Amino acid sequence: MAGTDKTRNQVLGPAPIAVLVNPQLGENIGTAARAMANFGLHEMRLFDPRDGWPNEKALATSSGAHWILDRATVHWTLEETLSGVNYVYATTARPRGMVKEVITPEQAGADMRGRVARGETVAILFGRERTGLSNDEISLADVIVTAPVNPAFASINIAQAVLLMGYEWYKGLATTLGEKTPELPALQGPGLAMPDTRPATKEELYGFFGHLERELDVAGFFKTDDKKPGMMRNIRNLFGRAELTEQEVRSLRGIVSSLTRAHEKPKEPRGTERGDG
Repeated sequence: MAGTDKTRNQVLGPAPIAVLVNPQLGENIGTAARAMANFGLHEMRLFDPRDGWPNEKALATSSGAHWILDRATVHWTLEETLSGVNYVYATTARPRGMVKEVITPEQAGADMRGRVARGETVAILFGRERTGLSNDEISLADVIVTAPVNPAFASINIAQAVLLMGYEWYKGLATTLGEKTPELPALQGPGLAMPDTRPATKEELYGFFGHLERELDVAGFFKTDDKKPGMMRNIRNLFGRAELTEQEVRSLRGIVSSLTRAHEKPKEPRGTERGDG
């Protein structure tokens, strides 16, 4: 399926545990698993799933993240669900009226990376589709995570919440961007993508400037000698801002050469066109 390489190891190393509290729909569990797989989360714990477990609808909507669902564990108390965990993040959009630190998903991502790197086991609580987490459940967490959302429309479904938290966790670990394909590796990072080429060297760029200046001279582009230096500076700055590749410089020189050849072609004498004579 698009964007998935099933030949690679799907478990990318220690990561936060996603805890779904009393999830009501198998479809939401499946889409949450897909969001987990996007960002290197691989352990799911289910606390009191309403429709029981396993759930065929979850598998059908996981888009291939079946290994997460196959390993998911089911628990009937939240205390049992959080067994072996050192630190717990509770996701919620509503104010709770309790004394507990509140952080953003971005802050949670950095905190989780630090804790996992120190060998801690951390878990993220995601609440019910309709009512979220209860205050009693949040009281078992160490910190509240609340996203900067539209306060008049703050509800986020489970898969969206898992995606948001997973992204913030994984973005500090990722070494590439996007998808790897059989033809091309994943992008190495933000910036100008230059497949099959490289940035032009200054020698190549200056060679192009000289070539262009000579041909513009021949074509009479520079109307007066005193204006030529300023016009060439503008031209160099124009192409300098473009951060040309080696291939682009060669293409530009080819364009200039083609225009020059076309300009130098002798014109047919008048009276030789068809019909004259």
